[in-house]
Amino acid sequence: MKFGAGGRPSRLEDGRLITGTAAFTDDMAPAGHLVLGVLRAPFAHGRIASISVDGALAMPGIVAAVTGRDLVADGVGPIPVLRDYPGPDGTGAMTAPPRHAVAVDMVRHVGEIVAAVVGETLAAVNDALEAIAFEMDERDAVLSLAAATAPGAPLVAPEAGGNVVTGRTHGDPERVAAAFTAAAHVVELAVENQRVTALPLEPRASVAIPSTDGRVTLHTGSQNPTATLQQLAETLGGDKASLRIRVPDIGGGFGLKGYLYPEDVLVTYFAARLARPVRWRAVRVDEFLGATHARDQVTTIAAAFDADLRVTAMRSHTLVNVGAYPHPAGPILALMLGPKVAASVYDIPAVAIAVEGVLTNTQATAPYRGAGRPEAIYAMERLMDHAAARFGVDPAELRARSLIRPEAMPYRTALGETFDSGNFPEVLAQILRAADWDGFPSRRSGSAAQGRLRGRGLSMFVEWTGGGAFTEDVTIAVHADGTVSLETATIPMGQGLHTSFAQMAGAILEIPPERIRLLSGDTDVANGFGSFGSRSLFVGGSALAVGTHHTLDVLRQKASDRLEVDGADLEYRAGRFDVAGTDVGVSIFDLAAEAGGTIGVPFSHTVSGETWPNGAHVCEVEVDPVTGEVAVVRYTCVDDVGTVVNPQIVEGQIHGGVVQGIGQALSERIVYDEASGQLLTASLQDYAVPRADDLCPIHSVLDERWPCRNNPLGAKGAGESGTVGAPPAVMSALLDALRPLGVETLDMPATPDRVWAALQAARR
Repeated sequence: MKFGAGGRPSRLEDGRLITGTAAFTDDMAPAGHLVLGVLRAPFAHGRIASISVDGALAMPGIVAAVTGRDLVADGVGPIPVLRDYPGPDGTGAMTAPPRHAVAVDMVRHVGEIVAAVVGETLAAVNDALEAIAFEMDERDAVLSLAAATAPGAPLVAPEAGGNVVTGRTHGDPERVAAAFTAAAHVVELAVENQRVTALPLEPRASVAIPSTDGRVTLHTGSQNPTATLQQLAETLGGDKASLRIRVPDIGGGFGLKGYLYPEDVLVTYFAARLARPVRWRAVRVDEFLGATHARDQVTTIAAAFDADLRVTAMRSHTLVNVGAYPHPAGPILALMLGPKVAASVYDIPAVAIAVEGVLTNTQATAPYRGAGRPEAIYAMERLMDHAAARFGVDPAELRARSLIRPEAMPYRTALGETFDSGNFPEVLAQILRAADWDGFPSRRSGSAAQGRLRGRGLSMFVEWTGGGAFTEDVTIAVHADGTVSLETATIPMGQGLHTSFAQMAGAILEIPPERIRLLSGDTDVANGFGSFGSRSLFVGGSALAVGTHHTLDVLRQKASDRLEVDGADLEYRAGRFDVAGTDVGVSIFDLAAEAGGTIGVPFSHTVSGETWPNGAHVCEVEVDPVTGEVAVVRYTCVDDVGTVVNPQIVEGQIHGGVVQGIGQALSERIVYDEASGQLLTASLQDYAVPRADDLCPIHSVLDERWPCRNNPLGAKGAGESGTVGAPPAVMSALLDALRPLGVETLDMPATPDRVWAALQAARR
């Protein structure tokens, strides 16, 4: 299918994004708008003894103030969980406390909203928040997985009967047990994926604007406006028809902006109640306290090897911290998504996985770029490196012995997933060449001569993409002014959708991409699953490509009727149909003018399943043995993402994911104080994200030789691969540097103090 793959046009979005003419939610300031402020609980756990907003209401410029009980009395319910999760034993239903926009009786984590105030100015609102009288009877809190699962631990929600509230098992434990009994070697390792946060550059913001007919439009940076609309209507107890979600420009999402937040509920509630626009925007501390966190898993993983050092079985047990109020999509990450890729690129006949979700007095964990897959791959790749060190085998050689062979494609895993295409041995061979694997000893010697320890790490992975939503609706509209608009429910948030989609449609219609507009993020125009799970291109883009060809067929018929010739006698070129062999014809834009100005063609398309991008990364680091400082000095990645529409955009996506993965490996960590429950990393002074000067050039190789068989583009998701491959590659490199000094294992983040402490312990 012709759809413009392979070109590198400049990004159409960048002009307005870098010149300040883009319109983000916080740029909206409707006439007569009010400002929302929220009071956040300073304690991690306890019952609300008393709360009064009377003092706030008496302050100048304050229009309204509410507590959680006020909202309940007014018919506002809890924010719904969008799916049924199983109970702790994998059956029944999960029991967890409801998450209200404002706490009703109990507070279960620091930062939970306990009151809300609306006023004429931000200054007036901030003053009024200080006038709220609030007292709480504190209770013991549990902040970590270890504390929450300890015997006699305080209960986050007594009605649940325990802190372990959900669980699921996968695979065949009996077959795995038999394989372990017969194994020549067994290797086991415990690893932690620490708690992090997505930290998009643009903080969350919401503006709700009522209309004279009582309808409220919520403007917010949502990756999934249809789900946000559904949740909002259910929470407010109203009809979806009374609400509309519109999404302006988004400065990064990464999963954090995927679902409804309490502040969205509050601005909408007040806008409807007061019949005035209401506006709210987070400051950075609001994001650390009030936005979702991610990862926070501890996994014990083991593999059985035969005498030839091939993996014959794998088993793992994971505890995942779901926070105080499970996020609508939070538990699914470890319960279902991680297991899909847990065995990775390896031909493992027997697999058994157990996952348990644990309540703690912390913010909920939720999807963050990779969403369950980085955690599972990290455990598997760390185990492979641990085994290679134990066996004294080159890490690449050990992996090669167990790789799924290309002739096995389509390959059905031990857990029932089917990989449709790929060549994992060739990906491994490519990364070894691209990273100059064999030249590493000389580079290590050069680092040693400068007093630094050098290490090299390899990771391999397979990724699951699609979010389980494989249908997308689009409308391609041709306008009399010479432009074409593309209406879609997929959401641009920095990943270059406008450029990629315009590139594809432009190639099919043979018109410049600059004449194509992307219209998205309006539930009155298009509804769907939004942008999650690296689905935007292979699901949304497939719908667009097939739909544009369909639109051209519709236009051909209209041109046929207009020119009174058979459609087969028409030649199409650069936006115009001509009768073959003549200069008689009509442009598609003239057809639109004759039809009243626009011809819009709706189209729905379903791909046949998920995609399985895969790849291999090699990282090299240098360590200062005196300070423990770690520097990434060389990074190479090979990615099989199927057909690539715009290599520049895909490389940028992979680079961005790699940087986030490096951040998790070396510096990022959300930390709660175990004694007080306070969030110790509530600002960018305390939470360390990578900067440009922390990084080296990233060499990216894209391999298109094994296109996906599940969609007409042949594309595989590409937006999350970097976060999957980077953490194990970086940690593998670090441990390769430290292992000669006796350091066998280390958890993320490998901050200088942790590395220094590990070196001191090994020396002792």
